Amino acid sequence: MDAEASATTGAARELRAEALVAAPPERVWALLTDLGAMARRSPELVRMLPLKPGGLRPGQWYVGVNRRGPVVWPTRSVVATVEAPRVLAWDTPSSGARWIWELTPEAGGTRVVHRRPVPRALTRVSGLFAGALLGGAAGHADELEAGMREGVELLRVAAEGG
Repeated sequence: MDAEASATTGAARELRAEALVAAPPERVWALLTDLGAMARRSPELVRMLPLKPGGLRPGQWYVGVNRRGPVVWPTRSVVATVEAPRVLAWDTPSSGARWIWELTPEAGGTRVVHRRPVPRALTRVSGLFAGALLGGAAGHADELEAGMREGVELLRVAAEGG
């Protein structure tokens, strides 16, 4: 496999999911930023809990409790960007990942893009954990991207009143 193909299929690639939602950005934003409900739109996330007072804001810490089959693990996330009703992003230091939600008004509703750019550096601990317990980093990335597509679809259905 050449380097370009490897970059688009391995763990170190941008993960992306998107949909056009027939609802205004403000409605989508209200659902997206209800972090207590986020687990209902994520196949891997069980719960998201704030670790500092002050609500959703840059610098806020959350612990995510994740589950894949019998494996359960926590991740700490730090909110990087809150630009209502356009961008929500957070960093997960243990994996080196940034998770970004972008909302753009379009004719007929809101374009929702959920993406994880190429991690700055997949941490050694993250790589070992994925290899030992999640079937490998590349396979886990594929599952994460499928979960992102499912999450965007569930957000679409909720925003459209379904």
